[in-house]
Amino acid sequence: MNSPVLHALRCVGSTGLARLASFTGLTESDVESELIDLAVIGHVTHVFGGWSLTEAGRAADAAATEGELEPAGTRPALVAAFDDFLVLNPELLDLCTAWQMRSADGVTTVNDHSDAVYDARVLALFADLHERAVVVIAALAAAVPRFGRYEPRLTTALTRAQAGELACLADSVDSFHTIWAELHEDLLATLGIARWGG
Repeated sequence: MNSPVLHALRCVGSTGLARLASFTGLTESDVESELIDLAVIGHVTHVFGGWSLTEAGRAADAAATEGELEPAGTRPALVAAFDDFLVLNPELLDLCTAWQMRSADGVTTVNDHSDAVYDARVLALFADLHERAVVVIAALAAAVPRFGRYEPRLTTALTRAQAGELACLADSVDSFHTIWAELHEDLLATLGIARWGG
């Protein structure tokens, strides 16, 4: 049986209740309850203030995820949508770099966000990428419905950044970049692809 909390830990690594709740859409109380159940059967462990998968937990989630795809026959559709995601991924990484760093007179420096025109231009590029990402996420969700959770989370992060919460693009645990990275990791885990970077 699929456990959203177990799968979340496989995608985000060692973390606490708040991030697991954000990832799964569950309340922190429900996440904690499931974590306790998973700990009892040896699938998770609590260390250094966070929860982590055990090897048994990783194997259990891998088996559950494979079981989710194969009987439904959705792997080809998910692979096709993943290919579309990979087209957008380098662009997203470049935009995050452009948001955090900028070049002035041939010198690369940290973007201190004092240039509103520059920031507005990068934000507009994020918004354009987001419009295209929504289409890809819809295709992912058509293959595996749980991928639909990423669209509202990305939309919220972008909206908050546009409203002035600048860290919500690339510099916080609930930023557009962090959520995108979780989506990437989720796709790799779901498709059984070894992490290769990026």
